[in-house]
Amino acid sequence: MNDLLIHNIGKLYSPDPDNFGKISITDNCSVKIRDGIIEDIIPAEVEVNAPVIEKYDILDAKGKSVLPGFIDSHAHPVFAALRNNEFEMRNAGKSYLEIAEAGGGIKNSVRKLRAMSEDDLFRISRKRVLEFLKFGTTTLEAKSGYGLTVDDEIKMLKVIRRLNEELPIDLVPTFLGAHDTPEEYKEDREGYISLLINEMIPKIAEEKLAVACDIFIEKNYYTIEEGRRILTAAKKHGLDVKIHADQLTCNGGSGLAAELGALSSDHLEYISDSDIDTMIGKGTVFNLMPGASFFIGMKDFPPARKIIDRGGICALSTDFNPGTCYCYSLPFIMTVSAIYLHMSAEELVWAATAGGARALGLTDRGRIEKGAAGDLLVMDIKELSEIPYSMGMNLVRKVIKNGKVVI
Repeated sequence: MNDLLIHNIGKLYSPDPDNFGKISITDNCSVKIRDGIIEDIIPAEVEVNAPVIEKYDILDAKGKSVLPGFIDSHAHPVFAALRNNEFEMRNAGKSYLEIAEAGGGIKNSVRKLRAMSEDDLFRISRKRVLEFLKFGTTTLEAKSGYGLTVDDEIKMLKVIRRLNEELPIDLVPTFLGAHDTPEEYKEDREGYISLLINEMIPKIAEEKLAVACDIFIEKNYYTIEEGRRILTAAKKHGLDVKIHADQLTCNGGSGLAAELGALSSDHLEYISDSDIDTMIGKGTVFNLMPGASFFIGMKDFPPARKIIDRGGICALSTDFNPGTCYCYSLPFIMTVSAIYLHMSAEELVWAATAGGARALGLTDRGRIEKGAAGDLLVMDIKELSEIPYSMGMNLVRKVIKNGKVVI
């Protein structure tokens, strides 16, 4: 691990993990990180003596602000090829479902990934994951779901493991074998569900290739009852669960997420009022990714204000993927969220840090305090509102992961 002293911090912003949208501000301070963990926050009036300084690497923040590293809790960074042609089709008036029925969508990515070797998939995915770091993401969820065979799903998860071992970013692996039904099971849907439950999930859990299991509950994909069966099996094998829900239609997936004690329900453009209340009652995180709504030209966005005003806990994610949101930048997603979800800057930063940690079941990050992970950003801002205001700009100047400057 690494020992680092960050001094001359103008403002230090730390989310309160127990209070959505609440962020404390400490002016003019220093932060000590030892063995990758925050050891102390030192007010400016307390002089750091020379013997202490000699034990640390020194980073001068030059009066800039320090925030926790961003936590992107829903992403698909491992895939074989872009789908920019589908972007053109969508802009010409084709819907998500029409593109899928024409051979595009998830099945398009599946065909291309199956044809690619593990080493080639690792090589191209490595470049993408490094881009997240540049925009301040220090923890990134990474889903499978473009293989849809035992071997190809494992190939994806092994790539995620290799990336996690090599790169200075934490990847949180999620199994998404129930992303779609593969073509070879078109006439045997039950056969594929049986494969998921009886072979894929047990094998992936045994080899510790994933910590969670996800499913796409939506028209033409998976039903509520199928989701209950698959995710119940995942829980029996020790995996956390989460759901892609209520993205294109109001389908009740969020209610199932609450019923099963899921970490989060994700997307939520068409979530019902009753499911909002059920999720709040169960403490399930509302994982919002309006970048996808924006990218595919939807008129409706997740009802963030209704969720927040009722007491819901929100996370904010990119949903980075080749088809419906090709975006590495959580700060850009904050801009979209400010405009279309009407969230404040404090709510946005909280959702992209403490909220992301909650959505991934992580308790050691997303805030700046003694004992938390030494994952920090030095950003060229004076106020948090500059982040969503600076559309498409990158205000991150330094990225610290586990106490080491990596960008």
